[in-house]
Amino acid sequence: MREALDTDLRNVLNSALNMLGTVERMLPIAGEVLLHARPERLDEVRAIDREVDAMEAQIEAECLRIIALHQPVARDLRLVALILKSLSDIERMGDYAVHVAEDGAELAQQPALKRYVNLARMLERLSEMSQNLRTAIADRDVSRAEATLRMDDEVDELYEQTQRELVTYMLEDPRHISKALTLMRVGRSLERVGDHMENVAERVRYWVTGQREG
Repeated sequence: MREALDTDLRNVLNSALNMLGTVERMLPIAGEVLLHARPERLDEVRAIDREVDAMEAQIEAECLRIIALHQPVARDLRLVALILKSLSDIERMGDYAVHVAEDGAELAQQPALKRYVNLARMLERLSEMSQNLRTAIADRDVSRAEATLRMDDEVDELYEQTQRELVTYMLEDPRHISKALTLMRVGRSLERVGDHMENVAERVRYWVTGQREG
């Protein structure tokens, strides 16, 4: 029974890592739509998001099967809980990537308001966070999880800076209001992706240490 449980846990963990990696694939494509005016890639982002939704349903069903079949002890149950609770965070990350691509496709219909330097940095940092988070989960590495939390602080700072700059654009020329509001929404979507990664990173810490706070 122990061997069967270990196999099931390993498989469901790998599935969750694949789901996170699939969302990670969406970020640079959404960035292409936004930063390089490539609206034709929007459908690609949406298609990948449908893959993510299907993964969520399959992994949730597998977690529930493990609980019912094996009745895991506390240590193993923490892993199942990490996965179950993180599924909605990962799924929402995919949704926000779609929002970024949709807003990017809308923005591509007109000349750019400005160079989206901070938004590009947010996308880069989020990709790094996702890679770091997957390593933290795969290696049960608390230090990696805590590094992910620190990275999210940088994303928050870039978001705040972006919002301030866009307010300035709107005040200087009311004609920029509509476009600036769309860019604000993009920044908010990216900031929320980081928040969801932060949620998962905090659960990784609890999974490994059994402690809620570092």
